[in-house]
Amino acid sequence: MRGADVGAFLANVAEHGVTHSFLPPTIVYMILAEAGLDSTDLSSLECLWYGAAPMSPVRLEEAIERIGPVMAQLFGQTEAPMMISTMAPSDHFLPDGSLAESRLSSAGRPTPLCTVEVMTPEGEIVSRGERGEIVVRGSLVMDGYYKNPEATEEATRFGWHHTGDIGYLDEDNYLYVVDRAKDMIITGGFNVYSTEVEQALLSHPDVQDCAVIGLPDEHWGEMVTAVVQLRRGGAVTTEELRAHVKARIGSIKTPKRIDAWSDLPRSKVGKVLKVEIRKELLKDETSM
Repeated sequence: MRGADVGAFLANVAEHGVTHSFLPPTIVYMILAEAGLDSTDLSSLECLWYGAAPMSPVRLEEAIERIGPVMAQLFGQTEAPMMISTMAPSDHFLPDGSLAESRLSSAGRPTPLCTVEVMTPEGEIVSRGERGEIVVRGSLVMDGYYKNPEATEEATRFGWHHTGDIGYLDEDNYLYVVDRAKDMIITGGFNVYSTEVEQALLSHPDVQDCAVIGLPDEHWGEMVTAVVQLRRGGAVTTEELRAHVKARIGSIKTPKRIDAWSDLPRSKVGKVLKVEIRKELLKDETSM
């Protein structure tokens, strides 16, 4: 398929008996909003991998219920392929067959070919449960960037590949990706992880998709800003959304500005492009 056409995707699964596929979360959300989903025969699916961006636990639970117990996660990078961590369909469930709700926000466990740790900026490995940058070692991890020794030195500090992702490992060695380091917003001296705000917004039934960024602000340093795409028929107001987020994660992390767009800019594989959203919002700021 040349583009993210969810109707064609569902038709292809039914017609060709597709067993395995990969989709970024934003396309999974579009499938869940597709009117023909529940009437489509998806019984051939054995494994539907999701990755390339954080997945909403609320939507993941819905996907497992409506698409089937076939959801599986991949977490990796071009620099560390095949993969850093994975979560198989069975890992989404507890031994008694019930849904492992607390694990649905995880990126799974490190793969056999990777050693994964979480590190401070000073190069110290942190304890389980503590947040820091996710770093990896392994036979498939890159040696360096082609003809770019400066970037290589930056990415391989302390003998580990630095992913640029903030996260933590729990006591069962499940990896949790909190945010991209570059997407973290510093507002009023507090660190706000854009992913956490996005998950709070996505937990509202009227929100189809969203993106959260930090915009320059004279008072706060950065202003937590959200762009939302509402589901068909969604009528939630900006103030209702702000109250919804505030009740879940507090006022500091609640977006001070929320814009509603009919659609979000996406790559060819359907991943939301925050760079394009930032450009558009900054253009709006300068034109005011």
